[in-house]
Amino acid sequence: MMLRKRVLVTGGAGFLGSHLCERLLAQGNDVICLDNFFTGTKDNVLHLLDNRHFELMRHDVTFPLYVEVDEIFNLACPASPVHYQHDPVQTTKTSVHGAINMLGLAKRLRCRIFQASTSEVYGDPSIHPQPEAYWGNVNPIGIRSCYDEGKRCAETLFFDYHRQHNLDIKVARIFNTYGPRMHPNDGRVVSNFIVQALKGEPITIYGEGQQTRSFCYVDDLVEGFLRLMATESGFTGPVNLGNPGEFTIRQLANMVVELTGSKSELVFKPLPADDPTQRQPEISLARTKLGWEPAVALREGLVQTIGYFDELLKQS
Repeated sequence: MMLRKRVLVTGGAGFLGSHLCERLLAQGNDVICLDNFFTGTKDNVLHLLDNRHFELMRHDVTFPLYVEVDEIFNLACPASPVHYQHDPVQTTKTSVHGAINMLGLAKRLRCRIFQASTSEVYGDPSIHPQPEAYWGNVNPIGIRSCYDEGKRCAETLFFDYHRQHNLDIKVARIFNTYGPRMHPNDGRVVSNFIVQALKGEPITIYGEGQQTRSFCYVDDLVEGFLRLMATESGFTGPVNLGNPGEFTIRQLANMVVELTGSKSELVFKPLPADDPTQRQPEISLARTKLGWEPAVALREGLVQTIGYFDELLKQS
């Protein structure tokens, strides 16, 4: 008889977390999905509630947690500017206190723990594309700092627990990811453009739309998570996980208009503070260590995502 692993996913009812829970269940694990439902929603995991190997728990990671598990994926934290700037103090607490609590749990259980870090640790990069060895260019007192510096501090804590307590850690730096179950009002560029296009509203572009982003489809990203978690103990990361294909924001807007058949026009607004001009992952480490690279092309992934939002808007 196969021994099931008990896996804890914090932020498990969020966009990325819900897809991860699905994959972990498909692999034959018992999954505890932990969420305080600030940005996550029960709807994202509704289809999993009948699975007897799935457990949903309402809990905030800024408070200690007492469970018995074999592995931890720490994904809890609002990840879009709209949400993380809503309550910046709580955002920093979620990254820092949340990391301390989950690392403490992993230390007690002597289990492997994964940290969902972010490309935001690079800030507005002066090196392009960004390799893992780059230390970043971050404003410590700006409106995005609660997230950027919170995640940087979480990485510090993970590596100090690794060095001081010999904890088995895995750290992934996630670049822009999109797909079904994105929050429709999260202010992220893909969901913004799709919702605006489907409603026939003007598509809002900040600046000239020449800033670039690299968009990774959610299935590809989750595959990267699982491969990183399965590497040998000596390999900690951090590892960039994202799609190195680079597109301007204007190119993305035009592709969304084309795929939705929308009559929406593009409108241009001033660029927000500390908005990075370029964002592209250097993924040679992921290719070498994980045998991983994205497989889903942007056009293909957008078709899936547009289908999801189309259904969602029909229900609302």
